[in-house]
Amino acid sequence: MKPYVIACLLFVVLMVNLVGCRKKPDDDPKKCKNCIVVYKPNIYIYPKQTLNLSVALSFPKGGRVVESIPTYGSGWNVTVTPEGKMNNQYDYLFYESEQPDEWQYKTGYTIARDSLEIFFNGNMKAYHFKANEIKDFVDYWIPLLTGHDYYHIYPQERPVIEELIKVRFSSAPEHFLRLFYVVKGTNTPSPLKPHAIGNTVPRTGYHAAEWGVVL
Repeated sequence: MKPYVIACLLFVVLMVNLVGCRKKPDDDPKKCKNCIVVYKPNIYIYPKQTLNLSVALSFPKGGRVVESIPTYGSGWNVTVTPEGKMNNQYDYLFYESEQPDEWQYKTGYTIARDSLEIFFNGNMKAYHFKANEIKDFVDYWIPLLTGHDYYHIYPQERPVIEELIKVRFSSAPEHFLRLFYVVKGTNTPSPLKPHAIGNTVPRTGYHAAEWGVVL
């Protein structure tokens, strides 16, 4: 075999080995393992006066933003009025994210499909969500939760959420209400250990609120 042919073969073998040693995306140690998606968290913000604000998310146990409106990039920069209008266009910051499935499944509710709207209206009101925030939730989610006779609903309050998703404000609100629901469809009305509502959050002064759903 001619010397230049041997040299070419050695080069090809070397390149194959190098490519094989390159780190694949799945080898990234920061990649979220066993992730689950939080769908449509909405962040509502009500400053006492019009405020230029930066808002950023972080994931202590791994995760990432997968959808957002307005575009998240490395964070949101918005001008917010006391009525909650952002950039004269948005009523809330929308995102979806993936993070480890470390939500609480110890306590919750079993709700019949036909009673979901009544349940969410009452439960969110008990947590001090505003009427417009509850309407946004009900209008979006009730039409989607139709595939099962019953639903197990596991509330996730702020201490649980903070372990997985943190929200940083350049000017922090005095009060920040956060509530996600893990929702699991079932055709068996098996009861769950009831969930006791934790400390409620005042909706006064400069305040913010967030809801979301984990399916």
